[in-house]
Amino acid sequence: MNSKIQIFKYVLADWFSAALTWVFFFSFRKIYLESKVEQFAEIEFNDRFYFGLMLIPLGWLFFYGITGTYYNVYRKSRLKEMGQTLLQTTIGVIVVFFVLLLDDQLSSYKNYYVSISALFFAHFITTFSFRFLLSSQTAYKIHNRILGFNTLLLGSNEKAHDLFNELEAQNNSSGFKFVGYLHINGKDGHIMKPYLQHLGHVNNLNQILEENEIEEVIIAAESSEHGKLGRILNALKDRNVNVNIIPDVYDILSGSVKMTSIFGAPLIQINHEIMPAWQKSVKRVLDITVSVLAIVLLLPAYLITAILVLFSSRGSIFYSHERIGIHGKPFTMYKFRSMYSDAEKDGPQLSSKEDPRITPFGRFMRKTRIDETPQFFNVIKGDMSLVGPRPERQYFIDQIMERAGHYSHLQRIKPGITSWGQVKYGYAENVDEMIQRMKYDILYLENMSLFVDFKILIYTVLIVLQGRGK
Repeated sequence: MNSKIQIFKYVLADWFSAALTWVFFFSFRKIYLESKVEQFAEIEFNDRFYFGLMLIPLGWLFFYGITGTYYNVYRKSRLKEMGQTLLQTTIGVIVVFFVLLLDDQLSSYKNYYVSISALFFAHFITTFSFRFLLSSQTAYKIHNRILGFNTLLLGSNEKAHDLFNELEAQNNSSGFKFVGYLHINGKDGHIMKPYLQHLGHVNNLNQILEENEIEEVIIAAESSEHGKLGRILNALKDRNVNVNIIPDVYDILSGSVKMTSIFGAPLIQINHEIMPAWQKSVKRVLDITVSVLAIVLLLPAYLITAILVLFSSRGSIFYSHERIGIHGKPFTMYKFRSMYSDAEKDGPQLSSKEDPRITPFGRFMRKTRIDETPQFFNVIKGDMSLVGPRPERQYFIDQIMERAGHYSHLQRIKPGITSWGQVKYGYAENVDEMIQRMKYDILYLENMSLFVDFKILIYTVLIVLQGRGK
């Protein structure tokens, strides 16, 4: 479903709400509050008014954007939206008040409380009213089958048949617009043929998802088909689709799931969101800010390091090669060269503690992690993050996947300059150690948050200052 028009409606409504609130608030202060300071206060729309009218709504839109307001606009819960709007209004009003309004001349401190309360209630009521109208309009269209999400049913036997009939019989639609079904085992599911188009076998899942622009997947597997669920979920993990599964197979699932009752048909919705939208935005802002500051502050160190690398051995200053990033996308990663120029003439090799390929200065760089600092440029480009699993070469990924297929889960997020595995384990010297280190990166994936990122960064700084890099 194309959500660009709906996003535009939300953006326009939020801009209008913020602008209307500013006009009301400016007038309210002039008439009600400043009249107590000046006997005859008149509303004068001065430069400050127009400055606020131009910038404040844009500031609100930026704030809404980074906190995930315009994500999944067709799936908004009105109750959750009220809570989100309340929290956003609280934070935003405090910022606006202290940045723009605190130094205003008022007759008493009591009027400051009146001022911030008026701004808060005006902004919340106006903003939520428009959002409530938009989300209610969407809910009406979904319940009456005017809008729907392209849905693929995985399963072709009794459970799939019963679930399909239950969903289709609802007075208020849940939004599932079925385009067809796939069978999981060898049978093509004759029981479903009178109701839905048979699109093939789950082995062709990725192709079917793309061809039919699928937005929802419902898994209705029989007990005999449970063995294939792991492979199905792995195939769906990087797809931009919502995955639902019938409750009686809950005990075979791992990971973060939440129960959601969709009218008469309770389903388990598998949560693929690793971090809330606002934390993702803040993480990216921090990545760019810290990387820019680091490059500026480390510029003298870059120059000195470059000279020492140049004189330490014959060869280039930087070492760049292909690594695999988010969603399996290759990118070029940069490092200061810490090995002799012909270090991999016999093919890809991992370094070891007493590796003769490492230059004397290279050993120092590896202990202090100086060789990794050019990767701040990778972070700015968007290939990497400050914190995330260390990116590997495809040559070693293939070896890891043969023994630990769950490595593919790490490609759901951007690789990082430092990681939980890097802090706890350091550099790996062979594939066995790479697999051991991976468990820390899996832990990071399951516990990913800004707080965990800060802890990893603090420990990384300590390792650098103490020269404890492995």
